[in-house]
Amino acid sequence: MAKKISIILTALSFICTLGCSRKNEPLKALIVTGQNNHAWQVSHVAIKQILENSGLFTVDVAVSPAKGEDMSLFKPDFSAYKLVVLDYNGDRWPQETDKAFLDYVGKGGGVVIYHAADNAFREWTEFNKMLGFGGWEGRNETDGPYIYLKEGKLVYDDSPGVGGSHGSQHEFVLNAGNTDHPVVKGLPAKWRHATDELYDRMRGPGKVKDVLYWAYSKPETGGSGRNELSIFTVDYGKARIFHTTLGHAGNTMENNTAMQCTGFQVTLLRGAEWAATGKVTQAVPADFPTETTVSLRKNYKE
Repeated sequence: MAKKISIILTALSFICTLGCSRKNEPLKALIVTGQNNHAWQVSHVAIKQILENSGLFTVDVAVSPAKGEDMSLFKPDFSAYKLVVLDYNGDRWPQETDKAFLDYVGKGGGVVIYHAADNAFREWTEFNKMLGFGGWEGRNETDGPYIYLKEGKLVYDDSPGVGGSHGSQHEFVLNAGNTDHPVVKGLPAKWRHATDELYDRMRGPGKVKDVLYWAYSKPETGGSGRNELSIFTVDYGKARIFHTTLGHAGNTMENNTAMQCTGFQVTLLRGAEWAATGKVTQAVPADFPTETTVSLRKNYKE
């Protein structure tokens, strides 16, 4: 009898070990990059390091052909991943790739929209609904309303005008919106972001679900004079879409202040986990910036 019990306990322990290892396996993420009006050669490497250094993700990278080259064979398998990070602003994908991405998002796939990825594909309406809002590439009132905050409430403003701008790069304070959202919960209500572009006058056909952080765009820095959305989620079917306008890439991994900001890295990582799983398991780090003090992680990890 004792021998039988020992065999059963050994088997149960083995099964538990298998289950636990599977449960704790890193999540599979895909970064889509290869064309951008920003330094994608730097940004996608930084994002990959941030995600993988956390231990939460393993990351593959889909690099498109160069601008103007044949895109017909650029067909990432989105369905193989829990998370897709868009670091792409360039030539249109093949129709097959468009459809595969729509299928992935429609089935509830997790998506991170990073910085200038919200400049992409002005003519693709469904993609712009996923973005919530976008900028540049000739956007104007025909592409949707301005979306910003006024007196704590979302405004969808149909006024005519350019879509997408920013003033001079500078440090600015991020202000929490929905403090109960898993991405924001436990983080400071205000924190100072390292020198970066503050996107403003953004417009689009999408619907914002949760404003996670916003920033005031100062006229004296060339800004809009509005409370602009910097980090938010998008209401788009079953999908979990996390959009951060932060993180303008420098020309090298060493000269990359906006992406070295601890606040950028932590919110990106928390947003990525939420988009992939609907939860955030990460503790609030001790080195998170305060309202008055910037914090940098130059090695892209805690």
